[in-house]
Amino acid sequence: MIAAVVAALVIAVLTAVLAMRAAAAEASKKSRAAIDAARAEAAALVKAAKLEVSASVREAETAARAAALDAQVRADEQLAADEARVARREEALAAKEREVSVSDDAIEQREATLDATHRDVQSRRDRASGVENDARRKLQQLRGELELRAGVKAADLIEQMSRGWLEEARARAAQQVRAIDATAADPAHDREAQRVMEIAATRYHHHYLTERAQNYLRIGPDLVGILLDNGGALHLALQHHAGVQLLVSDDKDAIRLDGLDGVGKEFVRRAINKLIKKPETLDDARKDPEAWAAKGRDHLNQEIRALGKKAFSVLGIPKAHPEIVELVGALNFRTSYTQNQWWHAVEASYLAGMMAAELGLDEKLARRATLMHDIGKALTHKIEGSHAVIGADVARRVGEAEVVANAIGAHHADEPCNSVYAYLVAASDAMSGARPGARRELAEGFTAKVEDLERIGGTRRGVSHAHAVHGGRELRVYVREQEVDDLTVVEMSSEIAAQISDEMTFPGQIKVTVIRSFEATATAN
Repeated sequence: MIAAVVAALVIAVLTAVLAMRAAAAEASKKSRAAIDAARAEAAALVKAAKLEVSASVREAETAARAAALDAQVRADEQLAADEARVARREEALAAKEREVSVSDDAIEQREATLDATHRDVQSRRDRASGVENDARRKLQQLRGELELRAGVKAADLIEQMSRGWLEEARARAAQQVRAIDATAADPAHDREAQRVMEIAATRYHHHYLTERAQNYLRIGPDLVGILLDNGGALHLALQHHAGVQLLVSDDKDAIRLDGLDGVGKEFVRRAINKLIKKPETLDDARKDPEAWAAKGRDHLNQEIRALGKKAFSVLGIPKAHPEIVELVGALNFRTSYTQNQWWHAVEASYLAGMMAAELGLDEKLARRATLMHDIGKALTHKIEGSHAVIGADVARRVGEAEVVANAIGAHHADEPCNSVYAYLVAASDAMSGARPGARRELAEGFTAKVEDLERIGGTRRGVSHAHAVHGGRELRVYVREQEVDDLTVVEMSSEIAAQISDEMTFPGQIKVTVIRSFEATATAN
């Protein structure tokens, strides 16, 4: 039974093996057939590709030959065009060469003509030089003969004639001066001058308030503390941009403005007022005191320039140099015996213009010179010298006319007047300052100043008397001619000026004039 099963299994295995071999042989046969078919197909594809490549090569060669032929045709056409252009240029060049040749011939002819002309001119110059030399020799001979016959040399005669002409001119000038002096006391001249001044004074009307510059500011301890915080940064910034000192009171509740700069004082007053009325600005002032103070000073400087332009505009005269415009505007923050100097300059300018119109003079020139007459007051604290001289120097430096500069410098007799406009400026300045209510003078201080000046001037040996003039700006000392010589006069003026500087306190300068006069009187019978 078992043997039968084993035999059946063996037979089944053999049958499976034979079946597998048959299947493998069939698969191998099919594989060889597929490979042969693939090889045949690949060979066909390769042959087709070779044919296609060959066709493409022939097509590319054909296109290249066509492009080369087209390029050759275009090159031939361009070459022909270039050859034609070159030919035309050669023809033009040949024409130009012919023209140059003709020009060269003409130039050569002209050069020959010029050479001949030069030779002719040189020949004439030589002849003229000879004639001049002959004339000079003959003139010298004639002059010698004339001097011999006249008995005097030509140089001496010229000197005598010049001396005579000079003496004659001096005599005429002295005669004119005497005539002016003789007529100066004529009441008709006084009446005419009074009439012109009255017309100007009555035509101009403006209401002024007496100004008092406040230098002591009671601002309270809180604000003083803010100024002194952070090492006094805000206090120092205000002093730096104002140019004046801010002195704190002992009670730490007020400050005093110490200095001569009216613009700087006004800047501090405005800054303090802004801190009081606008507390919100305290933060900016504390944060950056320097920038805050600089901004406030710039704003005031803009207002000053606007005031300067306004003065020229209201007077109807052309604007001046920006430096003068700024000085005129700064006069608004300068007072003289409580009179606002900007309004004083404008008022005096109107008066001078009206007087010039009455006299038939240039009204605008009179206004211009008068408007600038006190610009030196805006610089008196910076530059030493009389404000009239300072203003005249500034006007000359920036190119103002000499008649204007002289009128500025002469309105307080610091330099001689060279035109009628200088007298108009002086008269209008005096009229504006002398009108009722224009100025308020502290009589006690002025009287003490005059007494001190006259006391110092009268203590020297040989002094006859001394007088303070021009509102205490000048001291005139008269000496006896028999006791003081000219050299001592010079030394005395310097000594008196030095003593005034040592013993007195005053703004600006005081001029000291020592006068030594000699008078000879004789009577003819």
